Amino acid sequence: MAVSPVLLALVLIVFFPTLTSCSPADEFIQCLSEKIPSELLYPQNSTGFMSVLSSSVQNPKFLTNTTARPSCIVTATAAPHVQDAVRCGRLHGVRLRVRSGGHDFEGLSYRSVRDDGQSFAVLDLARLRAVSISRGSWWEAATAWVDSGATLGELYYAIGKASPTLAFPGGACPTVGVGGFLSGGGIGLMTRKYGIGTDSVVDARVVNADGELLDRGSMGEDLFWAIRGGGGESFGVVVSWRLKLSSMVSPTVTVFNIGKTFDESSTAAVLAKWETLALDQSLPDELTIRVALQGKNVFFQALFLGGCTRLEYTMRRLLPELGMSSADCREMSWLRAMSFISLGSMDTPVEAMLNRTNNLGTYVKNRSDYVRRAVGKAGWESISREHLSPSGGAVLMILEPHGGAVARVSADSTPYPHRAGVLYNVQYAVYWCCDADGGAAAAATGRLDGLYGFMEPMVSSNPREAFANYRDLDIGQNAVGADGLTAYESGRVWGERYFMGNFRRLAAVKGKVDPGDYFRNEQSIPPLLQ
Repeated sequence: MAVSPVLLALVLIVFFPTLTSCSPADEFIQCLSEKIPSELLYPQNSTGFMSVLSSSVQNPKFLTNTTARPSCIVTATAAPHVQDAVRCGRLHGVRLRVRSGGHDFEGLSYRSVRDDGQSFAVLDLARLRAVSISRGSWWEAATAWVDSGATLGELYYAIGKASPTLAFPGGACPTVGVGGFLSGGGIGLMTRKYGIGTDSVVDARVVNADGELLDRGSMGEDLFWAIRGGGGESFGVVVSWRLKLSSMVSPTVTVFNIGKTFDESSTAAVLAKWETLALDQSLPDELTIRVALQGKNVFFQALFLGGCTRLEYTMRRLLPELGMSSADCREMSWLRAMSFISLGSMDTPVEAMLNRTNNLGTYVKNRSDYVRRAVGKAGWESISREHLSPSGGAVLMILEPHGGAVARVSADSTPYPHRAGVLYNVQYAVYWCCDADGGAAAAATGRLDGLYGFMEPMVSSNPREAFANYRDLDIGQNAVGADGLTAYESGRVWGERYFMGNFRRLAAVKGKVDPGDYFRNEQSIPPLLQ
């Protein structure tokens, strides 16, 4: 006798209630539990969930009781685990937030700002952290395969132990994740000599929206172009990267740290002279001098790929106003230099760069700018007087010089467009304690907004450029979901500030490789379907 569809449905509901009561998150976890070891899965109700979730959070602002949390954390230890997470997520309608275990200025790799009711999970790559060095030969460059979950400190340590003359042009902070650093472009203390981090990427392994594991040959040059600075989380999951390592002439580098108290006349003159050096053809690419300002304190930090004698001569010739002398010089290996720059002590062993630390005590908000025309002495005097000197918790400004090698690469060679004509990048940061959204937060972010607004006529315009690695949800927040705007059109508001003329190409690549927009967050590249 034939059973009617209605009766069959009733029987299934009565005798097999789990078939209809399971949520997408439950089905996702069940799907994964059939494929990967259970000890790699942390559902929200598991004992270790909060410990794993907070393990790489650098801003307690994004770890409050009101923060939207993932239904599950997948701590992958191999590429097939990543593939399984993508396939199960697609099958059961659970989106993935992907984090490499380093920094994330807006926490979008582990939280959701949108309240759309859709389940999401975190794919945590922190256990995917292997670094394999190939020292090369006279006919072949040295390279490194590095997993996305490794930190810059782990990468530097592996390179420095493999050879005293190899290096990689990364950033100053050792706890930054390699995956995020390279996905956003990556600037650092050797950008002037060797370009940004992604300029050194020669291959990668990516899991796409279909769960396929692709290398450069199989992914195609468009996708390979996009992941090198266009935000890798928009296009798939980059599991590992192959990097061309920089071969230095000398195993010895030189650093100096010179601190000054801001004097409106003399210090402003030093800053005005410093900011013109990036485009000075006589400035050697081997020299980078970054500047940090906070309150009345100004800090000049240099890395020179050479010895002290040559550096002292160069500084006397190009920036005598700083007053640098041989007493300020410290010669050391590149590995020791990266440790000294990040940790601030010669006594701390370089192994300290292997430590993975997070910050759950101080709240922070960051923004960024690019400067293409010198601010000048009068400008620095007014910045100090109006915004750096007042008490009550000053805004930190970090100035990262460009020019040299980064400027000699065309703006469309990678998604990172801030090249020829850029003097330096500005990172702003403000810190407060001890609440996410109370009075202290309002006062701190008010100071930041005040300085950011004050800087507008002094920085790049049309668009006012911003750095994708310093993600800022305040950019274009009014355009998100605005009536009548497509995802692409609203995305242009922030996308063209990060990527300028490269944004449309990124959206076109997204439309080809992930037309359904599975890999999505509040500032991911929207698909442009053509």
